[in-house]
Amino acid sequence: MRIARLSAVVLLVIALMGPVPVGAAPAAERHTVAYDRYSVTVDGRRVLVQGAEFHYFRLPSPDLWRDVLEKIRAGGFNTVSLYFDWAYHSPRPGVYDFTGVRDIDRLLGMIDDLGLYAVVRPGPYINAETTGGGFPAWLKLVPGLARTSAPGYTAAYTEWLSRVNPIIARHQVTRGGPVLLYNVENEYQVNTDAAYMQALQDKARADGIDVPIVTNVCCDAGSWASTWGSGPGAVQIPGVDDYPQSFDCANAETAWGPWGEGVTERVRTDGPGYAAEYQAGAIDLNDTGYERCRELTGPEYMRFFYKNNAIASGSTMFSYYMTFGGTNWGWLSQPNDVYTSYDYGAAITEGRQLTTKYDEFKRQGYFLAAARPLTKTDPAPGPVSGNPAVQAAARANPDTGTQFVLVRHTDRAASTDDASTLDWNTPDGRYRVPVTVTGRGAQILVAGLDLGGQRLVYSTSELMTHATIDGRDIAVLYGSGGDGSGGAGSRGDGDRGTAGETVLRYRERPRVRVVEGTVASSFDPATGDLRLAYRHDGLARVEITGGGRRPALLLLGTHETVASFWRMDTGRGPVLVRGAHLVRNASVHAETLRLRADAAAGGPIEIFAPAKRVTVNGTATPVRRTASGSLLGTLRGPDPVRLPELTGWRGHDEAPEARPDFDDSRWTVADRTTSLSPYPPVTQPVLYADEYGYHYGNVWYRGRFTATGAETAVKLNAITGRRGSYLVWLNGRYLGTAKGGVEADAEPNNPDPGPGTFAVPPGLLTPGQPAVLSVLVENMGHNDDWTVDDNRMRQPRGLVGAAIVTAGASVPVSWRIQGAGPADPVRGPLNNGGLYGERNGWSLPGSVDRRWPAIGALAGTAVPPGVSWYRTSFRLDLPRGHDVSVALNFDGPLPTGHRVMIFLNGWNLGLYGGGMGPQTRFVLPAGLLRDGAVNTLALAVTAREPSVLGPVNLVTLGVQRGGTAG
Repeated sequence: MRIARLSAVVLLVIALMGPVPVGAAPAAERHTVAYDRYSVTVDGRRVLVQGAEFHYFRLPSPDLWRDVLEKIRAGGFNTVSLYFDWAYHSPRPGVYDFTGVRDIDRLLGMIDDLGLYAVVRPGPYINAETTGGGFPAWLKLVPGLARTSAPGYTAAYTEWLSRVNPIIARHQVTRGGPVLLYNVENEYQVNTDAAYMQALQDKARADGIDVPIVTNVCCDAGSWASTWGSGPGAVQIPGVDDYPQSFDCANAETAWGPWGEGVTERVRTDGPGYAAEYQAGAIDLNDTGYERCRELTGPEYMRFFYKNNAIASGSTMFSYYMTFGGTNWGWLSQPNDVYTSYDYGAAITEGRQLTTKYDEFKRQGYFLAAARPLTKTDPAPGPVSGNPAVQAAARANPDTGTQFVLVRHTDRAASTDDASTLDWNTPDGRYRVPVTVTGRGAQILVAGLDLGGQRLVYSTSELMTHATIDGRDIAVLYGSGGDGSGGAGSRGDGDRGTAGETVLRYRERPRVRVVEGTVASSFDPATGDLRLAYRHDGLARVEITGGGRRPALLLLGTHETVASFWRMDTGRGPVLVRGAHLVRNASVHAETLRLRADAAAGGPIEIFAPAKRVTVNGTATPVRRTASGSLLGTLRGPDPVRLPELTGWRGHDEAPEARPDFDDSRWTVADRTTSLSPYPPVTQPVLYADEYGYHYGNVWYRGRFTATGAETAVKLNAITGRRGSYLVWLNGRYLGTAKGGVEADAEPNNPDPGPGTFAVPPGLLTPGQPAVLSVLVENMGHNDDWTVDDNRMRQPRGLVGAAIVTAGASVPVSWRIQGAGPADPVRGPLNNGGLYGERNGWSLPGSVDRRWPAIGALAGTAVPPGVSWYRTSFRLDLPRGHDVSVALNFDGPLPTGHRVMIFLNGWNLGLYGGGMGPQTRFVLPAGLLRDGAVNTLALAVTAREPSVLGPVNLVTLGVQRGGTAG
């Protein structure tokens, strides 16, 4: 981060990161990044890395990057983990684009402005369910096995790193920027080329990378990675990927750690534990819908596994995959695992809305920031549990003695409510402490921690955060409440929550005033212990004065009630805000607190701050002082949003390529006989689309032959990836469709990956006359290359075999092929495929469609087999000063006979229907969606059979007064 800006940086992450004191150094000052077995340090200060995975390439609206980054920061994260997608930036060898939606210099500057750290992951291979795993498709034509030391591949990735590394280098923490760590490769431990791993690091160092180099291993961290302490390829801090909940979203209610305990394995003993990718969602392998994936990895899972991992592993570096997933727009996705949405069941939805998972991240992230001794701990004897169903494990800071105790069920799958008494030898004495584990919950309890000027002996409530505000120490603690906030097994149905107990130490009896709630207090003059007893029910407030310490206020709540708190750090110290949907920024000027905050509804806002007056988004907000010493005001809710109806549609049939008289003389001749692909072609010539430079989206083939009259069928074969298909015409007559293959074996075990046989109608061909076979292949992206040995990256796309079946001699066919035109200079190489309408600009807002037939409403429109286009325009006028997330919604049952490609102002934002997954709503990101202007919506419909279109309309996914510009 730029240190000079720290005085303006808000949120608790400053207290967590704290490279230097606020405002202490100019931006040009260099800083030192180091590490030991406990943690990473910046200028000698320990940093607990709480990272959020964010894919800028899945949000093609740089104006919204700041929105997501501000939400990440406000949720208790201090770090962003970033893949850089090689394919996204390079349409062909030697050509790279880092402008517009690909401007990573702007992205890193934005992260810097917000006071966040960055872990950068430029690959070259990234996986991430992206097409080719991040490899550009043109790499298929480069000799040499990818992800090895092969010369051809080495030259290619060196070119990529030579472009991206210098951008990264100038944004390193060591140069006053945000880049804290540099990740090489991705989950490479299943592969074996140590020289390749070493070459990547040598290249990074040669390009000026001087921060620690890390990598992420998975599945078996004890493989050849165990030699990384000394051998070639050894990185400084190897991290481990862990997905304990698997990806079975269809069985979200029963899954509980089917892939293990989820405890981060420490690969090297001389570095900190690093959870490089810890599961924070799931891909939807079974087309169940991402809400089910959010259930699979919901707050209950997070409470147990994240806390269990933190204490059991002693890790101080965490990165959660994904925190915001985004959209597989254009042809960005790897086809076999994902569809258009990459929501991932994440804490922040694809439509940028906050969820209960976000609340849990905030509770835990604020705690990690508040409990600074957690950056340096060793295993310690845990309290002895009086109930074998409940266990307690502990870590302690060797310098401060502060203890962190994990209380959980002994059987991780248990979902009952169980009470126990802990025999706990704390830094301040030995105590018998009653605890309760509710459902599948887990708690991290703290003993021997200084809360500003207070001494916390122990608490059976979990600490969320603490701050010294206007001369008073304020702490927020919570537990399982009667609101059901403790998880599936917690008490509900109006019952009060679990019992809580907090013990503080004073030199003499303090004065205790219960401002709100029911809290009993007692003081032991022999020890100086002030014991507070209560139940977690709503929000209790206890004011403590005297006792030889400065005043204190304890806010004792439930999971749900404390989720409404936001912690901000300002140049005048921290502030606490309760009641806003989101708090983005805070600053104190004289006696006025200036907030940037979002409101999803009107209601009260409470503020603890060194101020007397408040403005929200630049507007003065009247406040009054409360009995708790806070300021209480009212937030204005959002204005009504009126979205236009989608009417005035015009339609046009496409696919002139299917007609026999279509002029294809400028198309590419398909005449190659060899390929680098390990999969041999079924017939000659080689018809793989990539061989002719057509890498993404739909591809047309036209084969010419002279009819003999003995033709009985057309036999084809295609590999498209999952969800792909192909359509076939002969002399303009539609013959039908078939599914494309998902995989191909290099061995002859799968000679027909995507077969289709189409009968030739009697009388269609005239002996001695020319005939034209037209085939439209819908390619769905490229395979990843997770395991090097199977060379999956080179799986072909397009036709792999084509023959005319005859009763006599074989019929020779000459082929031409046409795919996408030159890469869109604004939208990039992954936006367009090879449909006629795409090649001729029908997806663009400037295309003239006034001569197209008017069809009025889209619903009920009959669509013949083939390709048809539909266009309309609408003006969007949203209320000013609001953040409105808009989506295109398709009503009615998912169609099977057709699929729709969606273009908004020329941007390809998704595929609907026709086996494309369960998705019916498609996010239209602000920026691409123009407010206060006319927008063009174009739908390219590919029908495999006669179909009828359903209703289409605009819907809101969320409305808040405020936003990044609020």
